[in-house]
Amino acid sequence: MIKVGVVGGTGYTGVELLRLLAQHPGAVLEVITSRKETGMAVADLFPSLRGRVDIAFTDPDNPALRRCDAVFFATPNGVAMHQAQELVEAGVRVVDLSADFRIRHIPTWERWYGMRHACPALVEEAVYGLPEVHRERIPAARLIANPGCYPTAVQLGFLPLVEKGIVDLDHLIADAKSGVSGAGRKAELHILFSEAADNFQAYGVPGHRHLPEIAQGLNQAARREVGLTFVPHLTPMIRGIHATLYGRLTQDADLQKLFEERYAGEPFVDVLPPGSHPDTRSVRGANHCRIAVHRPQGGDTVVVLSVIDNLVKGAAGQALQNMNLLFGLPEDAGLGHIPVVP
Repeated sequence: MIKVGVVGGTGYTGVELLRLLAQHPGAVLEVITSRKETGMAVADLFPSLRGRVDIAFTDPDNPALRRCDAVFFATPNGVAMHQAQELVEAGVRVVDLSADFRIRHIPTWERWYGMRHACPALVEEAVYGLPEVHRERIPAARLIANPGCYPTAVQLGFLPLVEKGIVDLDHLIADAKSGVSGAGRKAELHILFSEAADNFQAYGVPGHRHLPEIAQGLNQAARREVGLTFVPHLTPMIRGIHATLYGRLTQDADLQKLFEERYAGEPFVDVLPPGSHPDTRSVRGANHCRIAVHRPQGGDTVVVLSVIDNLVKGAAGQALQNMNLLFGLPEDAGLGHIPVVP
């Protein structure tokens, strides 16, 4: 059994990670940390885990973390970069669900996240944990930078087009919507029920932190810099991301065949039949990305619809997918959950 530690187990991503790990056939939870909730039984904070997680939160400085096989950081940005080095040197495989190691260009990261990076050497070593792109590199990694939620949905939707170079790479548009859980489990005015319910709004239009992460992945796929406009929106739902992606075709192609061949054999990417319109409910609680590709009126614009659960394929589920690859387990181990409907 893989001995697992979770640093920061009290947020939405943290509890989703605990839910999935508690059902994983090859993992056992050894340590769950929370500075604020130290000493409290995990199941007292999250009754949904009663009978499945029977340990208490401990202090983040708990030395037992160094005796784990794998440690997940489900912490705010800027935490993992201070602790990951010690764990990696102790032989622990680290999966960071924050943004600390995702962006390889340190000045870019520092500009978007507003702080000095504490561990730039590990950024060079970290493997970006999008299995559909880096599956061959992940098993040997000591540190995985787990992708963000918007970047997962947008990259998976654009990759087949960008890799083949059949769209205008200077004018890509990603129009993406997220449920309020993407903002985290903290008290903020804009995510209060009476503010977010019965409402819909764009935010971060001048620039969003996930923009450089998305651009980095698409640049790599295109082998050149791409031009990307990314506009996120907040929707009155709890879970889910719906990304509507636009590109102008520069050559003719069988788009359905292109997407089906690119994701053939991928356990967690489902290319839907022609004419489909995936909805967020079809992936809620599951580690799936469902994609549909359209060419409206047969013109030169391609529209890709990409949906994920932001807490699963967009965070905790993808982190477990990476853990499975790190330890040579079946990639879908512990991730066979059917989406919850209604």
